[in-house]
Amino acid sequence: MATIDHLRSVALDEFSRAGYLGTSVARIAELAGVSKSSVLYHYASKEALLDAAIGPALDGIEQILERVRRGAIDDSFVEEFVDFLLRYRLEVNIFINQRRSLVDVPVIERANALVVRLAQYFGESSTSVEDRMRFGIALGGAAYCLATAEDFSPDPHSDEQVRGALIDILSELLTPVHTQRD
Repeated sequence: MATIDHLRSVALDEFSRAGYLGTSVARIAELAGVSKSSVLYHYASKEALLDAAIGPALDGIEQILERVRRGAIDDSFVEEFVDFLLRYRLEVNIFINQRRSLVDVPVIERANALVVRLAQYFGESSTSVEDRMRFGIALGGAAYCLATAEDFSPDPHSDEQVRGALIDILSELLTPVHTQRD
């Protein structure tokens, strides 16, 4: 019998590859090696499975937002955001690539609201259009880069190289935001 974590992992992978709308509970069951009724025993619906699959990532971004709300925009914020992107690559992929087609799905609405909150914070704390655009390009670009890469890190050392590069680039792009807060 598949474990709840295994079902969630299989669903996450399939949702990111085939799309939420293109994935059925039967397909998840097949990939997990269980019956459809077994999947539905653990998760009442495909929507509940999506919520379980991307919910932990949303909890993670809420923690980052709490630090942002307290004014903690510094190098540790950049590192935490990059680590978040690397850890939740598939979840970010689902959100970035499917959010417009899933507007009525509660977990996607929650994700949209979190992104809006992050953007509002930076919009309110930036004094220029350039700084607001720099923020959007930096954080949104980093997320998009990782979320849309088919196989971004083919070797085990690549994630560390990608992490270092993203931290350096984001730090450079967000420097005007940092200096405003100091």
